[in-house]
Amino acid sequence: MGVNRPDLTVAIGDWQLANPIMTASGTFGYGTEFADFVNVNRLGAIVVKGVSLHPRTGNPPPRIVETSCGMLNAIGLENPGIDKFLADKMPHLQKYTCGIVVNILGDSLEEYSMLAERLNNADITAIEVNISCPNVKKGGVAFGTDPDMVYQVTKCVREKSTKPIIIKLSPNVTDITAMALAAEEGGASAVSLINTLLGMAIDIRTRRPTLANKVGGLSGPAIKPVALRMVWQVAQRVKVPVIGIGGISSVEDVIEFLLAGATAIQVGTANLINPKVAEELVDGLEKYLKENNFASVKELINGLIA
Repeated sequence: MGVNRPDLTVAIGDWQLANPIMTASGTFGYGTEFADFVNVNRLGAIVVKGVSLHPRTGNPPPRIVETSCGMLNAIGLENPGIDKFLADKMPHLQKYTCGIVVNILGDSLEEYSMLAERLNNADITAIEVNISCPNVKKGGVAFGTDPDMVYQVTKCVREKSTKPIIIKLSPNVTDITAMALAAEEGGASAVSLINTLLGMAIDIRTRRPTLANKVGGLSGPAIKPVALRMVWQVAQRVKVPVIGIGGISSVEDVIEFLLAGATAIQVGTANLINPKVAEELVDGLEKYLKENNFASVKELINGLIA
């Protein structure tokens, strides 16, 4: 006889999520774009499109190309900037009862610090920090590829905000556990991983790169084994919760990430294929727990049998 109503709640520090299903930044807009397809309030949280201090126009087109089992994007972090976000997007986001996570990005420690300060009094649940951005004062080296810079950006955001701070880790590094430990030391409440892998596509007719930016971020099912491996490695090293991202499109994928040590997951590219997928994953996870007599989703977390 199955469990009637399994407990789907998980915790990121003091933040209690109704379930571990989140949406990934840049794949779910600001929530309103998906409101006709998904009951947003049934999700654990939505992570809005990345916000910078000043407006960004992004990269020239073409900016997206399909690949085998995935896609490359070089949108270039296009967004209206923090002022327009707070004025135009926040009133709509405040209507939702699920967690609201704002993803922030900057080209210097000062920009990250100012964004964290601006958002500290906003009606949001948490801040996710994109550290795949280049540090212009360090010659364009991405923050997320150097442990000291990971520590510094985490520390500066933590000093300006009392919100839960999630550091989104880049997979384009030699040792992702070193980056996760640096984020933890800097005061992160959690780490999310992975961001996209750097990739490229070439048009053989023109003999030119398919993307105007030449390279882009690879996402989708193709990156899932890499993401799963990195989540498993990081979850064994850090004490803070880990949020798994990368190629998640089915409830089986969700369960794999939980078993590998993730406390929650983010679904990204799959939203662009099936706009209902996030809510379907909530239903699918509850069904799996019932059918397998789990009283709580917490029983799955770190449940990998070595």
